[in-house]
Amino acid sequence: MNSNNRYSLRQLNLMVRDAIETHLPDEYWVEAELSECREHSGHCYMELIEKDEHSNTPVARASAKCWRQTWLMVKPYFERTTGQTLHAGMKVLLKVYAQYHEAYGFSWIVTDIDPTFTMGDMARRRQEIIRTLKEEGIFDMQRELCIPLFAQNIAVISAPTAAGYGDFCRQLEDNEYGFRFNVTLFPSIMQGEQVEASIINALGQIFNAGEDFDVVVILRGGGATADLSGFDTLALAENVAQYPLPIITGIGHERDESILDMVSNTRVKTPTAAAAFLIDNLRRVLERIEQSEASISQYITQRISYQQQRISQLATLIPTLAQQCLSNERHRIEMLQSRLPVSVERRMTAQKHLLEQLHLKLQGFDPQILLSRGYSITLKNGRAVRNAADLQPGDEIETRVEHGIIRSTVTTLT
Repeated sequence: MNSNNRYSLRQLNLMVRDAIETHLPDEYWVEAELSECREHSGHCYMELIEKDEHSNTPVARASAKCWRQTWLMVKPYFERTTGQTLHAGMKVLLKVYAQYHEAYGFSWIVTDIDPTFTMGDMARRRQEIIRTLKEEGIFDMQRELCIPLFAQNIAVISAPTAAGYGDFCRQLEDNEYGFRFNVTLFPSIMQGEQVEASIINALGQIFNAGEDFDVVVILRGGGATADLSGFDTLALAENVAQYPLPIITGIGHERDESILDMVSNTRVKTPTAAAAFLIDNLRRVLERIEQSEASISQYITQRISYQQQRISQLATLIPTLAQQCLSNERHRIEMLQSRLPVSVERRMTAQKHLLEQLHLKLQGFDPQILLSRGYSITLKNGRAVRNAADLQPGDEIETRVEHGIIRSTVTTLT
């Protein structure tokens, strides 16, 4: 082998560097998705990726770097404009130039980032998520739930050390009405890439706790206002939209609503506003109770007054009514007294006629009358003989006729 055709690795890499610097001398705007983004020593290191539109399979990868001097200017402007930090999964439009280092390899060097491109992509993704939620019929499900009148058992999803969580608890505890709230914290990560999974896990814990919670409050106070991408995900929105308890969000994002805000039951700006909302809910209930008490008291007073007036009116009418009743009864008695002799006479006549009829019937059954007609009665031992078979020879019998009694002894029977 000819030694003139051999190169050291450094020599070959320098040739590559020269070729790149010669043929790619300009800066280029490139669209890509961030698969990784991290800061170190003031520099920002990115991994760029492009995916197939249909299969979502990566079709290109590259490393990119934004040096400290550029990053100190680019980062604040990007976050201020988009309201988000650069993070994995975000689509970006970067201005880059090619750089190849013989010791570290190839990389694109970032000189600028267009935040309007990312905002457009974020808006597109948000609209896709909203459209999906509406197609699933769950976008407005939370708003169909009612905040309970006595919402005092509160499940809170928040970072335990968040200033907003402390403000929320203090506001509830120090309310001017003396209302009592029972607050249970379910710790969660509230910024960064783990927001979605952490909040979904906390919602599951609340559901499985088996306690009688009235509402769920999701708080995010004291974090970076630029890191809100975790609240704009489909999975989190689906979990919140279909949750069986009303969810109140106070994640401190005043610039515009996150998708989490859109699908929740009630959205407020800050954790203290969430506490004020719950206090105001109880205040309205208290006012309703007090108004009901006043209405009931007024109604009872009116009814008592009405009944007293009615009793007074009846009291004045009682003598007149009593006199009328006595007069009516006296007249009735007089009428009965006038009718009584006639009624008694009629009754006595009817009964006398009935007695006469009975007397005549009794006469028809008198044995003496039958004897006077030629009939006789034969008796044995004082009892009438109706059948000759009841007698025996030698029996003594009596035969009664109209005038006298014949005593006989039975000799023969036929």
